[in-house]
Amino acid sequence: MILADFGTSYCKIFEPEKETEPRIVPTRSLPRDFKADLATGHNAARRSFKSINELTALARGGRSIIEEEDFVLLDCGSRDIKFVRFADGEVVDMGWNAECGASMGFTIELLATYYQIDYKSLPVPSTGFSITCGVLGMSHIFDAVVSGASEAEAVAKFVRGIALNAYRFAKEPERLYLSGGLCDNPLFVRSFPCDVIPLGRFILLEGLLSTLKET
Repeated sequence: MILADFGTSYCKIFEPEKETEPRIVPTRSLPRDFKADLATGHNAARRSFKSINELTALARGGRSIIEEEDFVLLDCGSRDIKFVRFADGEVVDMGWNAECGASMGFTIELLATYYQIDYKSLPVPSTGFSITCGVLGMSHIFDAVVSGASEAEAVAKFVRGIALNAYRFAKEPERLYLSGGLCDNPLFVRSFPCDVIPLGRFILLEGLLSTLKET
């Protein structure tokens, strides 16, 4: 049995009968003929024998590992952002945004490579840029650098702006569970104006595991 979360930049693959931990594979490196038995994510319908919606996988994954009845879980990927809110153990709200969250994670990773920035060493700026799109928001960085800001300072304000946009999209909870690759970005996690509990990159795989148990 092969489970897969087919992300735009990275795919998370797990074979419960063979492996103890999921593996992360760059999407561009995945063989063209690779197919999963059950999958979610970008291209899941084409690359698997059975697929489920990402919001469904996110909700089932969150419910299986978060030991609370009321919570908000936000997933920040390379291409989009999505959230689910639980109350009394049931999903009461959800959202998926591929426009305001366009290429958010991808852009943050790209900027680190281009400017050779280590997000672990950057302090959280007091303010962030007003950003509604990861790609279009890069113009704020260029403008700030031209105006005399350092590249690191400009990128930090960009990341904070992205985090604030995601926070507003999730309807500004007091506490937020976070999933996705940006859990590994300390600056992004610290830029939220609320308590953030990072859960890592495999919540959607947990949702697939829950789906198997329910069938």
